[in-house]
Amino acid sequence: MPSPRFRDTGRYVRRPATAKILRPGNLADLMRYLDPESRAATPIRIRGAGTASTDCNTNDSGTIVDMTALDRIGTIDTHRLTVTVQAGVRLGTLVEALAPHGLELAANYDQPERTVGGAIASPCMAPGIGDRSSFLSSEAISIRLVTPDGRLMKVSQQQKHLLNALRLSYGMLGAIYEVTLRVCLISTFSASHRSIDLDTFADVVDRLATRDVGLKFYLLPHKDRVYLDLRRYEASPGNAHRVPWKLKDWGESTVLPHVFKSLNRIVPIPSVRYRLMDRLSTATHDLVNSRFVTNGTNVMASGRRRREPRDLLHSTWCFPACDFAVVVKAYREFCRKTLAESGYRTDLPAVGFGVAQDTAAMMSPSFDEPMVALNVVSTQRKGWEDFVIDLDQFAEHWGGVPLFSHSRALRAEYARDLYSNRLAFFRKIRSQLDPHGRLLNPFLSQCFE
Repeated sequence: MPSPRFRDTGRYVRRPATAKILRPGNLADLMRYLDPESRAATPIRIRGAGTASTDCNTNDSGTIVDMTALDRIGTIDTHRLTVTVQAGVRLGTLVEALAPHGLELAANYDQPERTVGGAIASPCMAPGIGDRSSFLSSEAISIRLVTPDGRLMKVSQQQKHLLNALRLSYGMLGAIYEVTLRVCLISTFSASHRSIDLDTFADVVDRLATRDVGLKFYLLPHKDRVYLDLRRYEASPGNAHRVPWKLKDWGESTVLPHVFKSLNRIVPIPSVRYRLMDRLSTATHDLVNSRFVTNGTNVMASGRRRREPRDLLHSTWCFPACDFAVVVKAYREFCRKTLAESGYRTDLPAVGFGVAQDTAAMMSPSFDEPMVALNVVSTQRKGWEDFVIDLDQFAEHWGGVPLFSHSRALRAEYARDLYSNRLAFFRKIRSQLDPHGRLLNPFLSQCFE
């Protein structure tokens, strides 16, 4: 009998959540909420901005600890190139605070509305350039957390294995309260954009994903089109200007989702609606990704803080970079077959980027080799849940690596087999810090119990 999937589908009706929400305003509050004497209903889940597409940070019952009020930025050290922040600080806010000091985060991370704590405890990826990491969690060199029994603990680089376990720990080892991150001096990179057909992209993607270049791309499988965004640090990259990046961010993250959401309501004929969407997507990316943006910094490329439309659905899988040339062609056929058989297709371009090999986190999806992340995005809610189940089967067939926070409908059995020995080691650490499973909700218990 197959293992249950991590996310229920449209075939079932979920019960409304009844979990109590607590919002600590300081460290004392957080310690009190996690203290077993407080009698907070279990399981207790730690939540940041709530951007996960799975149920990893939600509860149908028990308690949710909302960390967003812990949003103070502490020391910005321009000599050691570090910054210390509370877990509730938003990434966009942190980027803006670092810039006047001539500093930036190590890469251009999407979703600037995410909290630092959430971005350390679950995958926050970006197309890293050169030796810069693809994961924000890898830049965490010191973490202060409140353990499941309410004690304050500090973990630094001297405790390598425990620090590696805390990175991408999904809130199961404790509530991250404060983080010290490595940061970088602001550097200008050159940005090269190309519009190519999918077969040409397949011919070059394996080389691009393993070279000293930041790879990001936008995939339109039904138009057989890929928009490449390649970034390099060069001796003389030229001057960078903020306005083109604002236009790019506005087109990709605001115009297309909101327009497509409206088209889904007012254009009843799918074939007509999809033609309009594809033309708008092509026109937008031809404009913002091919003509204006030639140079930039991670500060400029981070975009503005925003709240995504509620109807913006997404599911992310990582695939071995050495196989992605074949995977991307198979994904095109998967999308076409799904449309022909069910009438469903995603309306927004899928977003992908190269992910460097990273062993700094025990549960890193790219622990063994470089990967290519593929984030499938849509505003089409009707039919989405069944689509992501098919997407899960597709990803498993092609050796995809799931993210517990962003791979909807993944099978627990598959995830356990894939993470294998690292998962077993993580369980041992978790059993020591949380022997009673106070921070383990039903969603995560399928793999981590």
